Amino acid sequence: MSDSEEIIKVIEALFQAGITKDTSILKDIHLNDPKFSSFSDLPPYDLKDYQNTIELEELKFVSISDYSYEIKNPKISIFGDSAVVAMELNQKGMLVDTKAYTGEHMEIKGRATFVLVKQPTWKIAHIHLSKING
Repeated sequence: MSDSEEIIKVIEALFQAGITKDTSILKDIHLNDPKFSSFSDLPPYDLKDYQNTIELEELKFVSISDYSYEIKNPKISIFGDSAVVAMELNQKGMLVDTKAYTGEHMEIKGRATFVLVKQPTWKIAHIHLSKING
């Protein structure tokens, strides 16, 4: 498998956790290092570290039923043992409130940038997700 194929599989694994609800993969694909950082397309919008990112991703994925995603026009740029991936990202699902037994359809059209490092397998070192209004 080429580096580009491995990289896209790591990113797909992140979003597949939303479909399968198996969030155990999240710790394996993110770089567990103080240098890790992320910005989300959902509040809170502050810069997050590894632990906060994992916890918020787990919460997001278990709170959304019928989750689906579409990666469009990914551009993978590899620089030795690091890579930058830029893409359009559409996410859909039903945001479920288990206490009130209600659901609200959500759709996030956005852009995403991932920075990955190879140590020895590709790991996500930085995530930046942003919504596109409209």
